[in-house]
Amino acid sequence: MNKFESWEAVIGLETHVQLNTKSKIFTSASTAFGDAPNTHIDPVVCGLPGTLPVLNETVLEYAVKTSLALNLNVAEHCKFDRKQYFYPDLPKNYQISQFDEPLAENGWLEVEIIEKNKEPYIKKIGIERLHMEEDAGKLVHSGSDRLAGSKYSLVDYNRAGIALCEIVSKPDIRTGREASEYASEIRRTVRYLGVSDGNMQEGSLRCDVNISVRKGPNAPFGTKVEIKNMNSFSAIQKACDYEISRQIEVYENGGEIYQETRLWDEAKQLTKSMRLKEGSSDYRYFPDPDLGPIEITKAQQEIWFKELPELPAKKRNKYVNEFGLSAYDARVISDEINMAIFFEDTVANGADAKLASNWVTSDIVGYLKANKLSFSELKLSPENLAEMINMISQNTISGKIAKEILPELIQKNISPKNLVEEKGLSMISDSASILPLIDELIVEYPNEVKAFRDGKTKLLGFFVGQLMKRTKGKADPKLANKLLADKLNSESFK
Repeated sequence: MNKFESWEAVIGLETHVQLNTKSKIFTSASTAFGDAPNTHIDPVVCGLPGTLPVLNETVLEYAVKTSLALNLNVAEHCKFDRKQYFYPDLPKNYQISQFDEPLAENGWLEVEIIEKNKEPYIKKIGIERLHMEEDAGKLVHSGSDRLAGSKYSLVDYNRAGIALCEIVSKPDIRTGREASEYASEIRRTVRYLGVSDGNMQEGSLRCDVNISVRKGPNAPFGTKVEIKNMNSFSAIQKACDYEISRQIEVYENGGEIYQETRLWDEAKQLTKSMRLKEGSSDYRYFPDPDLGPIEITKAQQEIWFKELPELPAKKRNKYVNEFGLSAYDARVISDEINMAIFFEDTVANGADAKLASNWVTSDIVGYLKANKLSFSELKLSPENLAEMINMISQNTISGKIAKEILPELIQKNISPKNLVEEKGLSMISDSASILPLIDELIVEYPNEVKAFRDGKTKLLGFFVGQLMKRTKGKADPKLANKLLADKLNSESFK
């Protein structure tokens, strides 16, 4: 037996979701991304004497909606606390967070795990808690200072004070793939809710992984290691897989795992030690004296719950069980809410679900990627796509013609029926129009005709291709195949 098989990984994720409110959690300072450093700060962000924080109501709404979407129990009463620590990017030398009375606790999230050559399965991952807090600033590490001749770091406080939801999973995750899919599902959820863009490259969603290994599912937990600096879902999976192997190797060789924080090195594809943790940090939490307790009534929770959209997991289930899509296609379409809505509206306008799925996930997504557009920028209406798909199903146009006119349909959002009529692209579906062209091809390609009769039946495709060229793709492919096969196999040629 492989020595790795006797070990089990125990993984938990701490996910920080940056809420996309226009102003910060306790002040009206802007949350705009990408502006000049230190232009979105004010006395409250900097914690100057005499300033008082005031909770942004939209932050509370977004945090509660996220909690409800993640099946968490929202507390009717919660509070803010001061978390004391000293770091250059923390202007107040403390962070306003939530400690012993968080906004929500004890939830769960189901994720679908699909791997090559393995049976897909659903994994239910527990969520310990969700709490609100403010973000810190950002350190910018530079090269050599020409004057001082040494490296230096700068701090940008624009991000300080932006609202965060910290989502802490239970240690229910067992593989790097599960960790990656859990983080992906968190992002899908907050994007569906519209509470965050979930952009990992911009730091809108950040994940820290806590990971240990043990000798089987009934053994006590091993020493936990934290991994930071992962800016993609593939990095989360790779970092977990690497760290699992590293810890098992250490134990198998008689070594010891230390409680530490490690960084993922994307270039070298490995984790490396950042700092040791001798014990849990004493942050000297105490209730923030400037912020009163928060009350969220059941009535208010009900209002916000009714405003939740249909979430990704429910859409995937509907697409498979009601629309007959494959699990893979259902997953692709439900990944982005704008794509899902466009697809559903196309089906609602009479298009076959499987055909609509193929056009949306292949040709339309391909066009958007090639032109660096998002689904929210798509001009083509679901009605016009449904009309085009139905024209293919009714043999009004061929799939080839549809692919040719699609870019123009997307750019102008015009009726496919009108465009086809205007350009004379309707499919040729009568034998009387096709048979004379077949006779011309037989005369023009006598060697190929002889080879076909001698047994090279794959040449039928050659003749179909030539016929489609001659009709500029307008011949009905099924009819063309049948008529060509009948003609080439007819007794008059034998």
